[in-house]
Amino acid sequence: MSIDVILMGLAFITIHLLANDLIPAGRDKRLKWFSFSGGLAVSYVFVYVLPTLHKEQIIAKKHGDFFTMESELYFVGLIGLLVFFAIQKVVRNAQNQNKEKKAVFLFWLQILFFGLYNMLVAYTVISHQVLGIQAVFYGLAVGLHFIAVAHDLWLEYEEIYNKYGRYVLAAGIVAGWFLGTAVSLPPLGEAAVFAFISGAMILNVIKYELPPDEEAHLGVFTAGVVFYTTVTMSLKFFFQW
Repeated sequence: MSIDVILMGLAFITIHLLANDLIPAGRDKRLKWFSFSGGLAVSYVFVYVLPTLHKEQIIAKKHGDFFTMESELYFVGLIGLLVFFAIQKVVRNAQNQNKEKKAVFLFWLQILFFGLYNMLVAYTVISHQVLGIQAVFYGLAVGLHFIAVAHDLWLEYEEIYNKYGRYVLAAGIVAGWFLGTAVSLPPLGEAAVFAFISGAMILNVIKYELPPDEEAHLGVFTAGVVFYTTVTMSLKFFFQW
């Protein structure tokens, strides 16, 4: 395991343990922060996740002649989106019914799924050997994404999240580390994992990181998009990411 991956993993763990301390306290500063991180997240999806998914689809086709539609991995991504949307829909319905015991059970259901989500993200980092400057910008986008998700869970379940939830999410990162070093999947398996987690990430970016119209700072959001897109595409052009 490289020092890049170790540092990125430690950063992700720290984010989950201290997410709410990393967000500015003032309302206006907090909204600007979420607008900027939302811009980065949207850019990350369009200039990194989707192109990488396309690249994985090409690789998958080389390893299996039965991949003929050029969209099989996109279908796996759609399944990932659907699974996480279904879990969140069940949780929302239970919250609307205001059943305390059921809400606690569904908190654990939601937090365990996000723990799995974190594990797959960490596994993807290691299996794709994200290193050097690429690790920095990958870690920046994913780290801000983790903060947004953790903050939303904290708002909904403050006491139980602080007591248990954040440690489950951090444990997911550690589990992904372990799997990434101990388990070696074939190229098709790694591509499927990346596709599944990409679909879930696209949903979570749209759900947790796109600020509502009334709270969004358009200029700050645009700055986030322009900054991350410019840097990432420049690195792709000069260093052939």
